[in-house]
Amino acid sequence: MDHLKTALKRLDAAVALRVEADRSVDALREDYAELETDRARLAARLDEAEARARRLREANHDVAVRLVTVMERVRRLAPSNTEDGL
Repeated sequence: MDHLKTALKRLDAAVALRVEADRSVDALREDYAELETDRARLAARLDEAEARARRLREANHDVAVRLVTVMERVRRLAPSNTEDGL
């Protein structure tokens, strides 16, 4: 009878350990799912940021080209400094 009681105690302990392990696995699965959701959200935000950075680089280039064009026109229209004796 003592052997049976000991075996039942061990079985109960094993079942408790198994239940706790299952809970841990479930918690890890939930954490993994949350991480995957966060990763997807961050990847989308990164894509948006990269697209915005690309548009800003293009706009910056366009502005630089326009500024150079305007500066060249101003230089052609402005009187030469050497004519003023400077």
